[in-house]
Amino acid sequence: MASLLARLSLPAQPDPGAHRPRRALVLAALATAAVSVLGLLGLGLASVVVQTLDPAGGLPVAGSARLAGQLWLLAQGGGLTLGSGPLVLAPLLLTLAIAWGLSSAGRGVVRTCDVSGARPAITVVATATGTHTVLAVLLGLLVDTPGADVDLLRTAVGSAVLAALAVGWGTARESGLLDDLLDATPGPVEPLLRAVLAGLLVAVALGLLMVAAALAADAEGYAALSGSLGGAGAGAVGLLALGLLFLPNAAAAAIGLAAGPGFAVGSGTFVSVHGVTLGAVPALPLLAALPDTQAVPLLAFASQVVPALAGLVTGAALGRRMGDADGGSVVAGLWGMLAGLFLGVACGLLAWVAGGSLGDGALAEVGAPPVATGLAVAVQAGVAAALAAAVTRWRSLG
Repeated sequence: MASLLARLSLPAQPDPGAHRPRRALVLAALATAAVSVLGLLGLGLASVVVQTLDPAGGLPVAGSARLAGQLWLLAQGGGLTLGSGPLVLAPLLLTLAIAWGLSSAGRGVVRTCDVSGARPAITVVATATGTHTVLAVLLGLLVDTPGADVDLLRTAVGSAVLAALAVGWGTARESGLLDDLLDATPGPVEPLLRAVLAGLLVAVALGLLMVAAALAADAEGYAALSGSLGGAGAGAVGLLALGLLFLPNAAAAAIGLAAGPGFAVGSGTFVSVHGVTLGAVPALPLLAALPDTQAVPLLAFASQVVPALAGLVTGAALGRRMGDADGGSVVAGLWGMLAGLFLGVACGLLAWVAGGSLGDGALAEVGAPPVATGLAVAVQAGVAAALAAAVTRWRSLG
């Protein structure tokens, strides 16, 4: 009887877990807001420091803060309407930083409040997504100017999608929902997804290597273009930081070049293994990596091994991770071909996210064509991944 009474809740005794869901929602909103506040403070401080050190004057503090806010919105898929036309180009390195912060916020909420189950996790994701979207729209209203109108619809949709994906990933991973979902899938789905991620990372790394090689080959052009923009040391640092933010975009364009379709910087400049067309481009030092002549550079021909190398890594990673009950080398080859197709889809999505517009008319299209890039990578990587997966599986079983 005593043990039974001890387990019963008294009318005046609060349930220790009664306020846990509410606490999780409040913490999710606060953590998400902290990501935006801290990120904007860091980005704004960096912009203010660079502008302050500029001997030519630079922007005032308010202008630097507004520029930081506009970069923050562009990184989340937002858009600006300038005098030259719409500016829609996300600095993907900043996008990755925001996504990492949001994912860490979701994981922190799950750890702190011991969130378990699909419904509480979905509630946390919805609260974080709503908070982040509202803050992004409010920021868009603050940084909107007559010369740089903020596209609030794109801002709302882009920030909502980014927050839902990032917070959802962190929440599902920390709560164990992601593992439960992968365990319920038939076949080697988890090894396939890990293999696709490995192949994508290899493709991006090789794309960055191509960009670095192209910049090193024209270091004088980079220095001349950077010096022509003024700003002495502070201006050079600011331009370097801006180039770093767009390095993943350049890597995506390099993957498009390696796969075959090439990439464009407006309607007047197009680079592929089939030919080079040069036109007027924005005065950004990172664009010094573009060819100086109409001749196809040797680097473009050498880069055609990138999809195959990424496919080989994908297939090898898949073959090593397949379990004992996942079949032999023939089955591994089929799964490897599927992994190569998924790698093509991932590269196409990367090209789509990394591309955009720098204005109307001649600069309305920037980046690699997503569909053509995805199809080209899927075909080349699919064959390589199938062979690598079959051989790796055969060796692991033998």
